[in-house]
Parts: sequence; C-alpha cells; structure tokens
Amino acid sequence: MQSRKKTHNKEVIRGKRKFQFLNSGILGIKAISSGRLLKEKWEVTKRDLYKKIKFFRGGGHCKIWSTLEFNSTLTKLNVESRMGKGKGPIYSNNKFIREGKMLIEFSQIPKHKQKEVLSFLQKKLGLRIKLVNL
Repeated sequence: MQSRKKTHNKEVIRGKRKFQFLNSGILGIKAISSGRLLKEKWEVTKRDLYKKIKFFRGGGHCKIWSTLEFNSTLTKLNVESRMGKGKGPIYSNNKFIREGKMLIEFSQIPKHKQKEVLSFLQKKLGLRIKLVNL
C-alpha cells in the first residue's frame, strides 16, 4: 500500500454534510454511533463482505458503493526518540464517523439475508449500525 506524501501542517479535510441519504443503491448501512475507523480495517471488512454477498447471491450480480473518504492520517515516531525530531512517518489513514453517516450502499440483496449482512458488519466494524431502505 502506498503512503501519501507528507506535507507540513496538513489541514484535515472535514465532511461537508452531517447526514447522508441513499444516493446510488436501494439498501444502505448507516452509522448510529460515532467512532474512528482505520483504512486497513475498512478494506478487510469490504473484502469479506464481497465474499459473503457473492455467496448469498450464488455468484449473481450485486453492486456495492462505498461512501467513505479517509481524511486524516496517523503518524508514529519511535519510542526511544527524543523531542524535536519532527512528526514521524505516516503509517495509516483514518476517518472519524459521526452519527447518521452512510457507510455503504447495495443494489440487490435478498430480504431474508439483509439481517445477516447487518450482524456481520456490526461484528466487524465495532460501530452501532442500522439498515436503511429506499
């Protein structure tokens, strides 16, 4: 994974909208609680979700839209280093998720499998989430 080029005093790009609604899909997952989400954790969750939905659909077609943009970087300096050595290299990106943020949207998921997808994402993400229909 490539890391972004470090710039001096980079300002955090904040989200413009507090609440989001369904834009592309028929079904969506919305956060009810606030928290922090790392980019690596989100990518692993998305990959596992693709496998699970492919299994549900029997290899059928289902579009998935991810609406998250990671806007903050995490840096880390060695424990032994003294003060005055700078900020340190970027090791990950993260996103602070507010209540009401739409995380992911789906085009077609069978109704009897929607709760299973919800519980799967709840366990993986560690946030309180709910299903939103169009």
